[in-house]
Amino acid sequence: MLKKFFTVMLGSMAAIWLSAIIALVLLGVFVGSIFSGIVAGRGDSTAILDKSVLVIDLKGTIAEREAAGSLQSELIGDEGITGTLCEYIAAIDKAAGDDRIKGMLILGNGSSLGTASRQELIEAIERFRSKKFVIAYADSYSQGDYYVACAAQEVFLNPVGSVGLHGISAQIPFFTGLMEKVGVKMQIIKVGKFKSAVEPFVLKSASEPSILQTKTYIDGIWNEVAGYIADRRGTSPDTVTVWAGEIASVFSAERLVEDSIVDRLAYRREVDDILRKRTGLDKDDELRLVYPADYLTSGMPISDSATNPDKFIAVYYATGDIVDSGREGISGAVVAPDIICLADDEKVAGLILRVNSGGGSAFASEQIWDAIEYFKSKGKPVYASMSDVAASGGYYISCGADRIFADPTTLTGSIGIFGMIPDFQGLVTGKLGINFTTVESNHNAGFIDVMRPMPADQIDAMQKMVERGYETFVSRVAKGRGMEVDSVKRIAEGRVWYGRDALRIGLVDTLASLNAARKEMAAELHLSDGDFVNYPSVEYPMLIRMIRMLDSQEEIYSIFESAGISADLQRLPVVRRLCEILSQVAGGAHLQARIEDITVY
Repeated sequence: MLKKFFTVMLGSMAAIWLSAIIALVLLGVFVGSIFSGIVAGRGDSTAILDKSVLVIDLKGTIAEREAAGSLQSELIGDEGITGTLCEYIAAIDKAAGDDRIKGMLILGNGSSLGTASRQELIEAIERFRSKKFVIAYADSYSQGDYYVACAAQEVFLNPVGSVGLHGISAQIPFFTGLMEKVGVKMQIIKVGKFKSAVEPFVLKSASEPSILQTKTYIDGIWNEVAGYIADRRGTSPDTVTVWAGEIASVFSAERLVEDSIVDRLAYRREVDDILRKRTGLDKDDELRLVYPADYLTSGMPISDSATNPDKFIAVYYATGDIVDSGREGISGAVVAPDIICLADDEKVAGLILRVNSGGGSAFASEQIWDAIEYFKSKGKPVYASMSDVAASGGYYISCGADRIFADPTTLTGSIGIFGMIPDFQGLVTGKLGINFTTVESNHNAGFIDVMRPMPADQIDAMQKMVERGYETFVSRVAKGRGMEVDSVKRIAEGRVWYGRDALRIGLVDTLASLNAARKEMAAELHLSDGDFVNYPSVEYPMLIRMIRMLDSQEEIYSIFESAGISADLQRLPVVRRLCEILSQVAGGAHLQARIEDITVY
């Protein structure tokens, strides 16, 4: 009887597992067929006709480079992500030398893109403009899109449209009030009066040092933006600042033309007629509009493969939060081994680390710094190219590079370390009614316990740990930049600098784009513009991605919901961001090198 029971039980289990395997295989086939359609739709050779126009559609979120996570957006039809900066710049540079492409149309449709990224896009448009015509059109321009549109020879606006010039603003979310509601406290240990990344977890508004540094860099960013607009529109930066102060979005259409904010009022159909005339088409001909993704898959595509398979330069994109492990963001467990493998690859002649990160785990930052040092020990050059943000941990992983390139509006610096340990006692015990009894073999055996406040001796121990981490960070910067430790400390203390100030104080070597970094390293190594390979490769692990899509809630969300934070509130970006950070620090990344979440617009 017992034998029969086990036979039936094991048979049932086998059937369940077999069914699960079959379901996963069918799911993989289903997703694979969808993905194949996506890739096929992108990969079909598109016939590029003569008299075509390249369209740069400034719409939605424009990421720096495609990531595997964007597959979810493809599958569910999310139109929030419309293209990547890499695609746009590659297409612009390719089209500049293509006789079939006669010009460019920039469409302002409300894009989300950092100021430094916009500067890189503007630089590419200017390269194109030196050879062919560029016009811009929008029903209404956001400030960021208008900034890019000024790179065109002519700026057109819908007769009832507007231009949203308003100046630069920085918004920092403070989570302390929400944390009080759910019973979570953050225990902070830090070094540096400017290390304001901890303030959103213990204060409800910014401190004076935080306001000072933020005001300094947003004024600097505005000076860059206003100066470029003034130069392109034939006026002075002071006049642009007056336009912003008077809220240009309320100006009449006539004043926008009179003040030369735009060149001409026109409906889209009129712009289309202008494009036909500029390209030599007849009035009744259909416009030949070409978009970057389609253009790059036509003829000879620009891919991650180098033209020289025996010797090339690796461009490694490090984007997002710096974390100890996992596949998201800049994972120390992934990036450091990747760089070491590139160092050991005889075909890799040099490395450009492209950084867009406000930092994160101090431990992971150190591992990536060490991998860069190993790469250099092989006698190969390393350049760092900074995007919108390369601060705190983002600067940590950059500081060892032989040369550091930044855009004038890059946010960088923030040299500092802090400890951040959550205390969930008020939530778990006070609100959920769960109590704990701790039995220890010795004093402090429970270090660190996030279910209770830290005693004074543990805080003292953490303070020493943070100070050691700070000294290590400062020493890494001093070594990489060829500076005295005391000189680094004078510009450190967690202070955030923008690109032009960072150049002045020696944190970066030159204000130039990724394109410039590529050209300079290619020249140094006697390689061509085509001898580059982008890393990490973009892969789509189907079943893993689908499983994540189906089960994406973390434990912290469930705890918050139990404390009365509804699912709707959890979907708010600021709440989700708080949950992400709590998950990181509760999971062991107690030492952090990050800046606060800043929205600059």
